[in-house]
Amino acid sequence: MKASNIERPSVLEVRLNDVRVGTVTNLPYDRNLFVFDEGYIQDANRPVLSLGNYDAQGTLIAAPEEVQTKVPPFFSNLLPEGKLREYVSERGGVKQVREFFLLWLLGTDLPGAVVVQDAEGRILPPRDVSKKVTQESRQELLRFSLAGVQLKFSAVGSPSKQLTIPAEGRGGYWIVKLPSPRYARVPENEYSMMTLAREVGIDVAEVGLVPTKEVEGLPVELRNETTNSLYVRRFDRTPEGQRTHIEDFNQVYRQFPDDKYRNYSYTNMAGDIWRLLGEADLLEFVRRLVFSAAIGNADMHLKNWSLIYPEGRKPRLAPAYDFVSTIAYIEDRKMALSIAKEKDTKFLDESLIERLAAKARVPTNLILETAIATAERTVTAWSHLSSELPIDEETRNKIDEQLKYVPLTRRFIGSSTP
Repeated sequence: MKASNIERPSVLEVRLNDVRVGTVTNLPYDRNLFVFDEGYIQDANRPVLSLGNYDAQGTLIAAPEEVQTKVPPFFSNLLPEGKLREYVSERGGVKQVREFFLLWLLGTDLPGAVVVQDAEGRILPPRDVSKKVTQESRQELLRFSLAGVQLKFSAVGSPSKQLTIPAEGRGGYWIVKLPSPRYARVPENEYSMMTLAREVGIDVAEVGLVPTKEVEGLPVELRNETTNSLYVRRFDRTPEGQRTHIEDFNQVYRQFPDDKYRNYSYTNMAGDIWRLLGEADLLEFVRRLVFSAAIGNADMHLKNWSLIYPEGRKPRLAPAYDFVSTIAYIEDRKMALSIAKEKDTKFLDESLIERLAAKARVPTNLILETAIATAERTVTAWSHLSSELPIDEETRNKIDEQLKYVPLTRRFIGSSTP
């Protein structure tokens, strides 16, 4: 093959705010290679890209990562999934399986402090699907750069005045999550469960509801005259608009998004949080775990738990997000991950918490007291707030049933009056 016919590799620079971390290179046959920058490797005060890049002794694992078609797991988890990926790919002129070009397309407003840009300064990657896709529509997609499945946008402004989806989506201080086309009133459900969690004493992101029609800048096909959307304050952006680094536990465990329900358990997470973050975050983890089981949330997978790096190096548990009572839509009383090899919430009693403590090698009395106290606070908060929350009677009944189903909460039913 003549040298002139060999396609020159494209290179994306990876930065954490202003610190150059490394590069992702698209090689022939759609192989993608991530390499740490030598300056980053040698910097003793470097910001942490991911805990998954460190061994048990705290030494950076600097070996290059190469994968086919996808980008390495840390970066793959920054990209949209499901219908959101399909929508973004179609409008962006990029095949959804070619993650290098999705990362290029969306890299300027990824979750956390990661910024990914073409080394040659090109804003948009080459089209590899429909040539009918316009430059303007591709530029618009920069506001779709949030990871996950549900359609959501970065927004600027104030919920009390006006939330606006800016033309390019950069710098938004809020996330606006649109209604689900499949399940009714998901924004109201999530708002209610987040409100309840705050009452229980869980650290949650600020949330609220806004009529979808009042959100300025939405694409025409996504506007709706009758529904509400959920707005969430971004904890990965400061009030001054600076980026704060975050990563989810699927990134910590170096897994691709499809594996977010596999290979690791809440037991693994408890042990790692105790070892790496300490007592306060372990107890917060237990509160969220018991609360999720109590409300019938079967979707607290690894991507729905995140770490935040306020100073760039030492992580703590990020504020809670994506609390939804999934039992309102799917009759599933199992948890997304297991506790001491159990998923069914009918086994969530004191003995299971003790087994969790033993397997995770964390203090038993500490987490047992927190689990029991959280169960009681959840029942009490629900009895006081349930009638005020914007959910339908069927959802209330299903949560009532779930509270009776879980042994930890069942013992407190009847001891709290509305």
